[in-house]
Amino acid sequence: MRRFAAAGYATIGVTDHVGAGGMERIISEVAEDAEIASREFGIAVLPGVELTHIPPAEVARLARRARSAGAKIVLVHGETLVEPTAPGTNVAAAACPDVDILVHPGLIDREVARAARENGVYLEITARKGHCLTNGHVARVARDEGAPLIFGLDAHGPGDIVTADMRDRVLLGAGLDRSEAEAAALAAPLALRSRAGL
Repeated sequence: MRRFAAAGYATIGVTDHVGAGGMERIISEVAEDAEIASREFGIAVLPGVELTHIPPAEVARLARRARSAGAKIVLVHGETLVEPTAPGTNVAAAACPDVDILVHPGLIDREVARAARENGVYLEITARKGHCLTNGHVARVARDEGAPLIFGLDAHGPGDIVTADMRDRVLLGAGLDRSEAEAAALAAPLALRSRAGL
């Protein structure tokens, strides 16, 4: 959190990978660190989880459980090309109003994009290697269906923090125009802050 504050970020979500086990403990631990970082480093930190490799039938129940445990942001690990995420995960996440972001959703279809639009679920344009292979596809389908987009790092270490210039290059490289890129990079995180009550 300190590294992001030092790099000039105003808002971040801290969302460790979880399944059903240990979810409450992880949310509690991240929330405590987030409170301190927000106060001491001047960065808004949304504590939450990334529901990862869970059965699609469990998405809604676990997202509700995460909210009940205090998660300010709930992500679902999408059907990326580079991991064996269960088929149906994208649809389950996009249809769930307790999910904020479907991250690295891979080769989404129009049904997923429409469900995301209807339920206020953001679709991620990511800077993460491997997961970024379908950014252009995600951007095009989201645009066609009016689904909201958000930029995500999927940072796993300090080397994954990118500059604003690189963020903009990733978004423009996905085929977004400047106003769409600005919405995904700036307006979407502010909307999630507001949704989380920060």
